[in-house]
Amino acid sequence: MSKAVVGIIGGSGVYDLPGLKDLREERVKTPWGEPSDALRFGRIGDTEAVFLPRHGRGHVYSPSGINYRANIDAMKRVGVTDIVSVSACGSFKQELYPGLFVLVDQFVDRTQGRESSFFGNGCVVHVSMAHPVAPLLQKRIAAAATAEEIPFVSGGTYVCMEGPQFSSGAESLGYKSQNFDVIGMTAMPEAKLAREAEISYATIAMVTDFDCWHPDHDHVDVASVIKVVQANAANAARLLARLLADFPDQHEPCPIGSDRALDNAFLTAPDARDPDLLQKLDAIMQRINAK
Repeated sequence: MSKAVVGIIGGSGVYDLPGLKDLREERVKTPWGEPSDALRFGRIGDTEAVFLPRHGRGHVYSPSGINYRANIDAMKRVGVTDIVSVSACGSFKQELYPGLFVLVDQFVDRTQGRESSFFGNGCVVHVSMAHPVAPLLQKRIAAAATAEEIPFVSGGTYVCMEGPQFSSGAESLGYKSQNFDVIGMTAMPEAKLAREAEISYATIAMVTDFDCWHPDHDHVDVASVIKVVQANAANAARLLARLLADFPDQHEPCPIGSDRALDNAFLTAPDARDPDLLQKLDAIMQRINAK
């Protein structure tokens, strides 16, 4: 087993991770371009953590402008074994109220034009996304929330829209009719790329609003969203600190194989693989190449 290193990707309003000791920063180069920001390394207790603000400090990247491949590749290069994504979202259900944390376990991808894979022509790979969230990691997040008495719900479907505009009324009602739980703009292709990189992944979706389906809350704006995000920042920090303090020293093998996703996933024969693409995949394929 490898040493556990927890990556935290902070979304809107979550641009820092308080409580990290022995803090240092490093800009990590990747063959896919620049990550959103410098990686911040530290620890809570004995657990090593790496923090990355998804939108960059100052929120300079839109959901469509984030270099998701560079972010995940950078995390892989520095040894991250588990990623916890923190993301603001809207809710389609009355019981999923603003301020609640939803530990989603499914995603629906409605994004357009984002680079969603490290692989492609010259090295064709198909990984399973049937169960996109690592269950052990999700259970640890739930245990941390319970210990800190932070309201949360386990399970749910997160539909990822392109943005940056919020939903139209028709879109919101359509998603609600399909029994989706929450909506956001950043979980995809992040979750797909984490799976290709064989990093266990889970999302903490922080409900900020009822989208625009709700008759009493039919308008969503940035000011109202950020107000709720800021109110929840302390809860997010407490949850993550507790998660890291209680995290096991060694990475636990994932029961759904998220940390072995590339096994039996290659279709391109070894002698037909594009050497230039393989060079870019040095971090992503490090376990496979070490065999």
